Amino acid sequence: MTSESRRHTRVHFEIRHITTYRYDAPVSLGPHTVRLFPRTDGNQRLLNFRCSIRPQPQLQSNVLDADGNPVMRLWFTGTTTALRIETTCQIETLRDNPYDYIVDNPATALPVAYDRGDAALLATYLRDASPAPAVAELAAHLTRQAGNHTLAFLDTLNGYLHTGFERVIRDQGAPQRPEFTLTYRRGACRDLAVLFIAVCRTQGIAARFVSGYQAHADPPGEHRHLHAWPEVYIPGGGWRGYDPTHGRAVADAHVALAACGRAAGTLPVEGTYYGDPTPSRMDFELNIHTDT
Repeated sequence: MTSESRRHTRVHFEIRHITTYRYDAPVSLGPHTVRLFPRTDGNQRLLNFRCSIRPQPQLQSNVLDADGNPVMRLWFTGTTTALRIETTCQIETLRDNPYDYIVDNPATALPVAYDRGDAALLATYLRDASPAPAVAELAAHLTRQAGNHTLAFLDTLNGYLHTGFERVIRDQGAPQRPEFTLTYRRGACRDLAVLFIAVCRTQGIAARFVSGYQAHADPPGEHRHLHAWPEVYIPGGGWRGYDPTHGRAVADAHVALAACGRAAGTLPVEGTYYGDPTPSRMDFELNIHTDT
């Protein structure tokens, strides 16, 4: 294969994702937000998308949320004992080189200084509560190790989290606090993403949380799950992903669904239900096929 043909290799994803909520008694469903619509950008192109929802919503609207993510808003009438959302899609990933850009000066050095216009737009991805001392100390250590260079810092941080932390699967629950993950040195992909984001923000790097799919199960043969990773905004490169679960920059092996400054803003399905106190159960099925 020539270098020219390698540059034009594309990875095709075929994805089928079923999420089912079951209730022990009939309930009324409140408004729901579904974030299972793959975005189209410089990293990926959506070729086909279908969504089946039972019970059928009275009204469905496809909108962009405040972060620019394509989402579906659903409204229901009547009662039900289950909610089933099935999506199928085909996506082509476009970027096989995650470093196909040149960083604008002065963002090559830390802390990153955005121009006034970018800083205003990125404010929500730069704000953070005062970082835990351990998180700030880690950021300072990695900055020194990377010679104060922005891209070297990001690669160093990515490698540090990949090699130094035990990765676990947690099907449910919010991400751990960054300092908790750092102290116990273990976490799911979303926990590593949140820690990565917190470290970046101490150095003035705008960072956000991304949910989506990955080409291969981790570990191999494991039941497929949604994946999570961070993105950082690099002048000259735009939003660029890093995956501490795999220790590499994001290229053509990831499909992004939603990105937000908060992990909660990327939940695949979010909504409420009403009725007598009734337990609910959620299960899902995720099948991903890739080829080049």
